[in-house]
Amino acid sequence: MFDQLKEAAGKAAELAGQHADKIEPLIDKAGDLIDGQTDGKFADAVDKVQDAAKNALHEQARQHG
Repeated sequence: MFDQLKEAAGKAAELAGQHADKIEPLIDKAGDLIDGQTDGKFADAVDKVQDAAKNALHEQARQHG
């Protein structure tokens, strides 16, 4: 079971890397939604998480692109 999970995660990472250009705007939209729901109270933290997610996405693109 662990091997299947590991394989699925690898495929997901590969797909994310191949479609980074389509996923990055979704990261922005998710952050905007959170900012809207919290009246921007956590905007700095949301921005940091968005940046980390985008960096991880681009790293996957470099590895699997």
